[in-house]
Amino acid sequence: MRRNRVREKEQAAFDIHDRVNYAVTEAKLKVNAKKSTVALNLQIDEHICTMYEYFEIFLGRMVMCRRAAEMLGAKFKLTANGSKVL
Repeated sequence: MRRNRVREKEQAAFDIHDRVNYAVTEAKLKVNAKKSTVALNLQIDEHICTMYEYFEIFLGRMVMCRRAAEMLGAKFKLTANGSKVL
Protein backbone atom coordinates (compact mmCIF):
# COMPACT_ATOMS: atom_id res chain seq x y z
CA MET A 1 0.00 0.00 0.00
CA ARG A 2 1.61 3.15 -1.17
CA ARG A 3 0.87 6.09 -3.36
CA ASN A 4 3.31 5.20 -6.15
CA ARG A 5 1.37 1.96 -6.86
CA VAL A 6 -1.38 4.04 -8.45
CA ARG A 7 -0.83 4.31 -12.19
CA GLU A 8 -3.87 6.38 -13.13
CA LYS A 9 -3.16 10.01 -12.28
CA GLU A 10 -6.70 11.32 -12.60
CA GLN A 11 -8.33 10.92 -9.18
CA ALA A 12 -11.82 10.97 -10.70
CA ALA A 13 -10.99 7.62 -12.35
CA PHE A 14 -9.78 5.93 -9.14
CA ASP A 15 -11.51 2.76 -7.96
CA ILE A 16 -11.47 1.92 -4.22
CA HIS A 17 -8.08 0.17 -4.49
CA ASP A 18 -6.51 3.18 -6.19
CA ARG A 19 -8.05 5.54 -3.66
CA VAL A 20 -6.82 3.51 -0.67
CA ASN A 21 -3.31 3.13 -2.05
CA TYR A 22 -3.16 6.81 -3.00
CA ALA A 23 -4.31 7.83 0.49
CA VAL A 24 -1.32 6.16 2.16
CA THR A 25 1.17 9.02 2.21
CA GLU A 26 3.73 7.24 4.39
CA ALA A 27 4.33 3.63 5.41
CA LYS A 28 7.18 2.63 7.70
CA LEU A 29 7.98 -0.89 8.81
CA LYS A 30 10.07 -1.24 11.96
CA VAL A 31 11.43 -4.53 13.25
CA ASN A 32 12.66 -4.60 16.84
CA ALA A 33 14.46 -7.88 17.46
CA LYS A 34 15.02 -7.15 21.16
CA LYS A 35 11.30 -6.61 21.80
CA SER A 36 10.24 -9.21 19.21
CA THR A 37 7.93 -6.78 17.43
CA VAL A 38 7.13 -5.93 13.85
CA ALA A 39 5.44 -2.53 13.61
CA LEU A 40 3.77 -0.98 10.59
CA ASN A 41 3.16 2.75 10.93
CA LEU A 42 0.89 4.35 8.35
CA GLN A 43 -0.13 7.89 7.54
CA ILE A 44 -3.44 7.89 5.71
CA ASP A 45 -4.99 10.99 4.18
CA GLU A 46 -8.58 10.64 5.38
CA HIS A 47 -9.70 13.28 2.89
CA ILE A 48 -8.99 10.71 0.17
CA CYS A 49 -10.29 7.54 1.87
CA THR A 50 -11.76 6.65 5.22
CA MET A 51 -10.23 4.24 7.71
CA TYR A 52 -13.23 2.01 7.04
CA GLU A 53 -12.33 1.83 3.34
CA TYR A 54 -8.70 1.10 4.21
CA PHE A 55 -9.66 -1.85 6.41
CA GLU A 56 -12.26 -3.07 3.95
CA ILE A 57 -9.42 -3.60 1.48
CA PHE A 58 -6.50 -4.53 3.76
CA LEU A 59 -7.95 -6.31 6.80
CA GLY A 60 -7.14 -9.76 5.43
CA ARG A 61 -3.57 -8.71 4.76
CA MET A 62 -3.18 -7.27 8.24
CA VAL A 63 -4.37 -10.60 9.71
CA MET A 64 -1.75 -12.38 7.58
CA CYS A 65 0.91 -9.98 8.88
CA ARG A 66 -0.10 -10.73 12.47
CA ARG A 67 0.00 -14.48 11.86
CA ALA A 68 3.36 -14.27 10.10
CA ALA A 69 4.83 -12.29 13.00
CA GLU A 70 3.48 -14.89 15.44
CA MET A 71 5.13 -17.68 13.40
CA LEU A 72 8.40 -15.81 13.87
CA GLY A 73 7.80 -15.49 17.61
CA ALA A 74 7.00 -11.78 17.36
CA LYS A 75 4.03 -9.47 17.80
CA PHE A 76 2.61 -7.40 14.96
CA LYS A 77 1.67 -3.82 15.74
CA LEU A 78 -0.20 -1.44 13.47
CA THR A 79 -0.65 2.29 13.90
CA ALA A 80 -2.58 4.53 11.55
CA ASN A 81 -2.29 8.30 11.83
CA GLY A 82 -0.64 7.88 15.23
CA SER A 83 -3.40 5.71 16.73
CA LYS A 84 -2.80 2.13 17.75
CA VAL A 85 -4.95 -0.22 15.68
CA LEU A 86 -3.48 -3.66 16.46
